[in-house]
Amino acid sequence: MLDLAAGSGRHVRLLRDCGFAVCAVDRDTTALLAFAGPCCEVRRIDLETDDRRQLGDDYDGIIVTNYLHRPLLPAIARALAPGGVLIYETFARGNERFGRPRNPDFLLRPGELLEAFTTLTVVAFEQGEVSVPRPAVIQRLAAVLGPMSPLPEAVDLDILRSTG
Repeated sequence: MLDLAAGSGRHVRLLRDCGFAVCAVDRDTTALLAFAGPCCEVRRIDLETDDRRQLGDDYDGIIVTNYLHRPLLPAIARALAPGGVLIYETFARGNERFGRPRNPDFLLRPGELLEAFTTLTVVAFEQGEVSVPRPAVIQRLAAVLGPMSPLPEAVDLDILRSTG
């Protein structure tokens, strides 16, 4: 799993605690070094100036939150392994009403994540205002590299409750 622009490591901690091997990338790794170990590689990469090939590839999952550098978007899609999952959430136009970021360079246009990841199969997409954890305007995307697998057959929960 790749946590891109990992910041303080909140997703690193969650993924590691769930048993995933994590690669945490940020230009400031000070807070991330506490997670370094057998299940967590920490890489200092300035995503806006360094060579994007340093990200690596073949990740089963990539998480990006509260970060936007448009030239990096194609490299993110290329870094996924077949069947890999991308979870991306960041601020969108309209967020300037609520606070930072306000600069349009750091705010997604309507539907921009859908446009940026057309090579992936979108599983879920949302855009609009949220109130938790604080008021903001965001876009969220969950997508898979390759076709989706068939869903499992429906389970009758009433039967499970009566036998459990």
